[in-house]
Amino acid sequence: MSNRIRILRLNKTGLPQEWITREEAATLYVKEQVLWTLGSEHLRINGGHNRSGQRSFLLLAPIIACEGEISKHHFVPALSNRLLFRRDHHRCMYCGFQFDDRSLTRDHIIPKVQGGRDNWTNVVAACVRCNNHKGGRTPEQAGMGLLAIPFAPNIFEFMYLANRQIRADQMEYLQSRFSGQRSWAA
Repeated sequence: MSNRIRILRLNKTGLPQEWITREEAATLYVKEQVLWTLGSEHLRINGGHNRSGQRSFLLLAPIIACEGEISKHHFVPALSNRLLFRRDHHRCMYCGFQFDDRSLTRDHIIPKVQGGRDNWTNVVAACVRCNNHKGGRTPEQAGMGLLAIPFAPNIFEFMYLANRQIRADQMEYLQSRFSGQRSWAA
């Protein structure tokens, strides 16, 4: 586990809360706020030496559950192009080709000029060419088919979208709770 790998912090019910650094995780361990852990390969953080020359260390699990507020509201992540493009696998949802971030745009299925909203279920990634061709029309009006139905990611899908370096055990935990809207391992 490298320094850039994050640790997935859950609340005590198992809902993801955030990605944290190893230093933040170490603080939670030392303060005895970690309730339970998951994952097989632990990260070792070395500390100082004691009087007899022994070095202290902590073993940090890749997934930790801590005390904290449990929210009962439905989670809807903030919409951003970065997360939208990751949700759609950097693929134009009209022509099907993959593009880098600079070549993709946010397309409103029901255009804003027709009263469409800027939310997860009304936007898809589209290449500049397809978005310009569609213009202020719906896909049906423009004679363009959508390759997938847009959806709002749940909290587990959002945590996947928010981190580019996810360990296998973290991915297994998150993926087991995906909504099934799309194949995420692509």
